[in-house]
Amino acid sequence: MSTSSTGPLPPADGLLSAARRNLRELAHGLSHASHPSTPLLADAPKLWQRLLPYVVVLGLAAIFVPVTITVLTTQYGVPGPLAGALGVAQAAPLLMLSHRPLQAWWIVFPADILGALLLLLQPADPSDVWPWTPPVIIAYLFLLLALGLRETRRTVIAVWVVTGTAGAVLHLIAPDRSSSGSAVLLTILGAVVLVIGGAVRERGVAQRRLAEQETISEAERARRTLLEERTRIARELHDVVAHHMSVITVQADSAPYRISGLPKAAEEEFTAIAAAARESLGEMRRLLSVLRSDGTEGDRAPQPGLDRLQQLVEATVRAGLPAELALSAELGGDRGDGPGSGLGEVPPAVDLSAYRIVQEALANVVRHAPGARTRVLVAPDDGDLLVLVVNGPAATRGSPLETTGTGHGLVGMRERVRLTGGTLDTGPLPDGGFRVAARMPLPPAAAPSAPPATALPPEEL
Repeated sequence: MSTSSTGPLPPADGLLSAARRNLRELAHGLSHASHPSTPLLADAPKLWQRLLPYVVVLGLAAIFVPVTITVLTTQYGVPGPLAGALGVAQAAPLLMLSHRPLQAWWIVFPADILGALLLLLQPADPSDVWPWTPPVIIAYLFLLLALGLRETRRTVIAVWVVTGTAGAVLHLIAPDRSSSGSAVLLTILGAVVLVIGGAVRERGVAQRRLAEQETISEAERARRTLLEERTRIARELHDVVAHHMSVITVQADSAPYRISGLPKAAEEEFTAIAAAARESLGEMRRLLSVLRSDGTEGDRAPQPGLDRLQQLVEATVRAGLPAELALSAELGGDRGDGPGSGLGEVPPAVDLSAYRIVQEALANVVRHAPGARTRVLVAPDDGDLLVLVVNGPAATRGSPLETTGTGHGLVGMRERVRLTGGTLDTGPLPDGGFRVAARMPLPPAAAPSAPPATALPPEEL
């Protein structure tokens, strides 16, 4: 005996359970709106767009209420008061299409069925359209369009099924009055309108989701950029901290030999200090291995500082960017003993951060304003180290080398300044240039009281 490849047929109770479940879902869709009572286009940026749905529904109600009443009284012979009540019930709920289309359907659909039953009491005319009158068909299509734009697929399918079923039942009640085929016409046109409305709605939902994903992607990209910059800064500062820890270790190890007559407790204390420093160095190396990206090597060159600013600016000038450097004498500028002789008082983190800020600012000028005249000022100012980079507009009208950056430059500057407890001010200038101003606090011993010897005043930049 062969077995079907599709497997055994489902049991009858399984089919009944699925049918009951689907009917419950359809009933729930008909009885519960899938959206709050917010107007259509409520999030539109312009006022006229937000008011447009109200204007449309007011126009529909103003047209269909009198037209429905007139058709019922003149064509179908319905008494005036009854035609007025029926016309209002069938057309006035169109005012709700902009914010509560499903609730409008709850009123319009029973009113349309009631109107079809009342028309059976009137004398039959071969030219009459039944069960749905022409105004009812057109108004109902607008209602279905609003439902397709606002409700879920399950709800619009339920509405279409109920509408078609009601037309079929009315046809069975009075088959001699159904020669016009309005029930079939409304079912077919309703399906087309619901498909159009549903397609527009799903397209809008897809666009909103895409916009949300783009927003999330931008936020994630900014977060990743920030983390990358913090990791890079941490790797660079590793050398600075490791140097201090090495000095502590050497001083603690050599203290018993350099200082005679130390008590035993003091020697043990120095030994413990040296051991703790070595352990801290080991932990830092392990931390650095975690921060380093896969396949990258550690930097073997010493970390740069203010003593290399002159070389940086000279390299920038050779690259075709007219740049000038004003470096304070207290920081090593214009001193006979060479650059960097006064750098011992500047904290290493501030020293490295100042160099990187100038480096990134000059790189941004090369990328976004090639040929722009640039001035760099690095000098102590009221207990802070002032780093100021100002450039003018691009020298030529040609397009910049890069129209969009990676976002790392300003993020890196901001993180370096935040690390040292300083402030950063960046922004465009009225003449088309750009300004980068960073302030990083210096310890009291590193903040000279005398004014900078060779620094240009900020207003001249």
